[in-house]
Parts: sequence; structure tokens; C-alpha cells
Amino acid sequence: MPAIPKKVKNILDEQWLIFSKKIQQLEKELSLSALSLECDHAAIRVNSTLLADQFRAFLELRGTVISENIINGRPILIFKLTQPLILNGKEVPCIELPYPNDKIYPEEGWEHVEFVVPSHAKSCDQLTEDVLSVIPQLAPHINGQTGVKVKLSSPCGEHERLANPTIALKKDNICIKLHPHSIQDIILSESSEI
Repeated sequence: MPAIPKKVKNILDEQWLIFSKKIQQLEKELSLSALSLECDHAAIRVNSTLLADQFRAFLELRGTVISENIINGRPILIFKLTQPLILNGKEVPCIELPYPNDKIYPEEGWEHVEFVVPSHAKSCDQLTEDVLSVIPQLAPHINGQTGVKVKLSSPCGEHERLANPTIALKKDNICIKLHPHSIQDIILSESSEI
């Protein structure tokens, strides 16, 4: 088995523990921790193709690439792990590894996790309405009345047929995203005749 580059090992192991604690704090602040939402994946951000390639090689030893797609002009890989990561007692089955683009991240490593709030929303407005009906405590955050930054987006891969609008809630460089469908359901939609 090839040696694991030190930076890769540090991000996947030591940084994961620190990141998990910060996510747990943000979950509490956002009133999400008691909801038992599915955490479908966690995402890593890197600034160099070399480091992305090292992550890819290592993650291929820990799981399988279930999607390799071009989104916003760059490759984004999704790995389904043989052994899920554990985030505050929840299993996280997948890791998202985007290859770098022009943006330079101040710190490479774990960037966000995504939770599924089941919904049939096809737009960010519909998702916001559905999320607030389930989690009304998010209203002050979504309405810009707190220190949490909110970004609405509708990322879409080339072959995806299932709309997956997203609400990103970010504070102190820690981000939780909410979307209506798991990443694995989105990937399945790429090959279906929906």
C-alpha cells in the first residue's frame, strides 16, 4: 500500500475531529442538532491539483468514485466510502472532492457538510419555504438577522435530472448546507429517464 501523504492524513484524520466539533456547535446554534437529519456528504477544499490528485488516490483506497462530473467548469468527484465517517454520531457515507479553480482557500481541508431536508422543492424559494416549515428557528438566520451568512444556489451537473437547490449557512469558515435530495439520489438521477 502506498504511503499516505502527511497533509492528506492530517486533513482526513486530525482535522476531521476539529471540524466535527465546530459543525456540532453550528448545528446547535442553528437548532438543527435535535432533528436527526441525514448528513449525506462532507466536502474538502484544496488549492492545488497535486493535492487533489493525492486525495483522489487515497480516497480510492477507502471507497469508490460514484460520480465524476464537471460543475461550474471544474471536475468534482464524489466518493462513497467503504467505512463512513462519523459526525456527531451520524454516518457520513460520501466525500465530495472538487478540483481547484481560480479561487484560493485561506485554509485547505474540510469546508462543509450537507444535510438532507426532504422536500420536492425545485427552486431556492420553494426550498426556503419548506425548510422554514420544518425548522422555523432558522428564520432569523435566513432573514439576515444574525451573524450567519446565507447563500442560496442551485448547483447542477451536466446530466442531473433532479433539482437540488441548496441553502448554505456559514459562520466562522464553517458551513452547513441544506438540500432536498441526497448526493447519491442526485447521482442516480443522472442515469434515469426522469
